[in-house]
Amino acid sequence: MKGMRKVNLASYIRNIPDFPKPGVQFKDITTLLKEKNAFHETIHDLANLFKNENIDLVVGIEARGFIIGAPVAYVLECGFVPIRKQGKLPTDVKSKTYNLEYATATLEIHADAILKNQRIIIIDDLLATGGTTLAACEMVEELGGKIIGIGFVIELESLKGRELLSKYTVHSLVKM
Repeated sequence: MKGMRKVNLASYIRNIPDFPKPGVQFKDITTLLKEKNAFHETIHDLANLFKNENIDLVVGIEARGFIIGAPVAYVLECGFVPIRKQGKLPTDVKSKTYNLEYATATLEIHADAILKNQRIIIIDDLLATGGTTLAACEMVEELGGKIIGIGFVIELESLKGRELLSKYTVHSLVKM
């Protein structure tokens, strides 16, 4: 469907310079989310990438991965599992600490969220250096899930995050 795109998704992404710190160019998707046609197309384009893959669960990475991942799961008629920032989940968790492009962070997933051999896709808004997504992939695999692919709204090609995720099938709707 990529070649059939009716909406220029990139035109709905706002650039915020020097956020969250000087030198970082934050890609704001709230401007895409508020436009019904752009939001609808984003969700359906991502879901269409995986529609024939018999996906069991969509894993969304906090926070914008929830906004995109949950409706993708709905379209694919499968479950949704959140990966959250440390301390946000109420029961036993698996944790992973990793480096961001401008800090370190810890992600968590419920220890019982994924069953062995479940077919998983990971959805997030942005691929930058790939560290956050790699941490998510490692947790999913440690719980026994099989990662079928990863989908992003935006890929910042100059940061080469795709290279860090080279063992996975990676899709992005907008490359910048």
